[in-house]
Amino acid sequence: MRGRDEIVASMCPQVYGLFYIKLAVLLVLISGVARSDESGLRVRGEAHMLLVGDPGTAKSQFLKYAAKLVPRSVLTTGIGSTSAGLTVTAVKDGPEWQLEAGALVLADRGLCCIDEFGNIREAEKSTILEAMEQQSISVAKAGIVCKLNARCSVLAAMNPKGKYDVHSSLAVNTALSTPLLSRFDLVLVLLDTHDEQWDAHVSSFLLGSRDGEEAGLGSDGEQDVWEFDRLQAYLAFVKTAFQPETTPASEQVLTRYYQLQRQRDTLNAARTTIRLLESLIRLAQAHARLMFRNKVLLADAVIAVVLMESTMLSASILGAIDTLHTTFPEDSDLFYAELESLVLRRLDMAHLGGGSQVV
Repeated sequence: MRGRDEIVASMCPQVYGLFYIKLAVLLVLISGVARSDESGLRVRGEAHMLLVGDPGTAKSQFLKYAAKLVPRSVLTTGIGSTSAGLTVTAVKDGPEWQLEAGALVLADRGLCCIDEFGNIREAEKSTILEAMEQQSISVAKAGIVCKLNARCSVLAAMNPKGKYDVHSSLAVNTALSTPLLSRFDLVLVLLDTHDEQWDAHVSSFLLGSRDGEEAGLGSDGEQDVWEFDRLQAYLAFVKTAFQPETTPASEQVLTRYYQLQRQRDTLNAARTTIRLLESLIRLAQAHARLMFRNKVLLADAVIAVVLMESTMLSASILGAIDTLHTTFPEDSDLFYAELESLVLRRLDMAHLGGGSQVV
């Protein structure tokens, strides 16, 4: 786990702390394993994430850095993107019509970053529903009928509508439709609450007068942060070299958590569909790839559950987690051991624990 945290700290190092956000962005960039059955039905392996937060919470920084990390990526904004700009449009060139690809089509097999996601008009948001789940875009324009691939991960960021109300559902705070929200594997909320100690650490970090521990990178500071080229090469390698398969222990944890969510969650009932289980599997597979292995172990399932809990969308066993004010743990292995013990205890599966899964 210590080696993993070094990789996570290398993600957008100019931003202080935000441990869970950096880990989540990395898992979205790596994504899970797509699978197809004999009938040709394809279940996507690409993960999608939405960052909802107050101004000044480094949302755009993550989008820009992620777009740099992925060789094939498209960075666009909601204000400058029409329905054609995100999907496809028909343009008349002389006597003939031709199709021009939008951001989602151009990002096929890569990453599409959409900033100011909330500024996309309702009619335009509906056009990306098919692209996010079926990973394709059906076109019937100007006598041209075809289907284009859009097999990309979507990393979006937006501000809440007014001040975020923790007592209201996410659909109310973001003014996004439930079908659109359900397509995001993770929806992380960044609330800029006033914390004097946190503000002091961030100020010291920005002004350069800090040591390693204050920078939120652990006791060894910044000397363990990977260079950009090394991180880019590592992500590209693990994404192609490993096709993780689940193990019985990980399947039990994910299934149990999904069942608990179905029973407990009433405020966001539309989120707890079968897509929740698919999202958990994708996140666990992505973490297994990040840990450089071909099997999804108990540790991967626990991290997937913790990230899903940190969405504030469906917190039921760990309570609400303040994702903005999270720093890197000083002892990664001890931190994970405590996390695993807590999660398994809340899931009534303490017999699976033992610490032997951490590598």
